[in-house]
Amino acid sequence: MSLQIIKDAIAQNKMRCPTCKGSVQKFEKYVEMADSIWDGAGDSSRNMGTAGSKVTLICGNGSCDWKERTEFWNNYIDD
Repeated sequence: MSLQIIKDAIAQNKMRCPTCKGSVQKFEKYVEMADSIWDGAGDSSRNMGTAGSKVTLICGNGSCDWKERTEFWNNYIDD
């Protein structure tokens, strides 16, 4: 779900670079973070949820070289 939100925000120029204030042009290394860990009993795959996601945001505007790996990517979306 959050991957689609990130893709949509970038496509609609709603994700902003904090350095140059332009729109973020791309992202890489998206990953969902697991909410639980293996408990050793073999039943850890049941009810396994996610605890958010991490992504590397890349500005890509002109000479701006801002790039950040974050789990707080939603803070960069301008609504």
